[in-house]
Amino acid sequence: MPGHFEPLPGGGAAVALDDVEISIIRSLAVQLLELIGPGPGADAPADPLAELFAEGPSEPPADPVLRRLFPDAYVDPERDPGSAAEAEERREHSAEFRRYTENDLRAGKRENALGVIRTLDALAPVDEGGAVLKLSPEQSRQWLGALNDLRLAIGARLEISDEDDTDLLYRLPEEDPRKPMVLAYLWLGGLQETLVTTLMS
Repeated sequence: MPGHFEPLPGGGAAVALDDVEISIIRSLAVQLLELIGPGPGADAPADPLAELFAEGPSEPPADPVLRRLFPDAYVDPERDPGSAAEAEERREHSAEFRRYTENDLRAGKRENALGVIRTLDALAPVDEGGAVLKLSPEQSRQWLGALNDLRLAIGARLEISDEDDTDLLYRLPEEDPRKPMVLAYLWLGGLQETLVTTLMS
């Protein structure tokens, strides 16, 4: 079980984590929460019905990590933009889609990250070096979403855009300042892959 998820009887997944791994995942999840922000209703005890229909932003975020987490729906950077009129039409569609979906997407990502933090905080040590994390099916889905978001965030910071970029990361020298982030990116990818496999079994 060390380092990878395994299925639990009746559904869910389990993984053994040492204290350092627990600390890293928790710290990354907290940073993700801070990046995503508290949400539109955090300050206001406003009318819940009004909050339900609150419009989100229409422009893409300035931060490259947030742009990766909340991409434009109708804009493909690898696609020929076509005419100026077609590009403008796609931009308008993307803005409209973002206005009505981004708040919900942010709320879902916040809840996934909070789920990771809560499950880690509830861990009981099994020995001096760590604990076994046992997740229900619902918690497993939260973890899967959060692991994906963490990898997207780190990938954006590392400027990974395709598989070739990932191959280059394997060959970085030890003294490269990006190396710790690369190791976290690859490790989270392994966790995510074994969790997917576990949930599909």
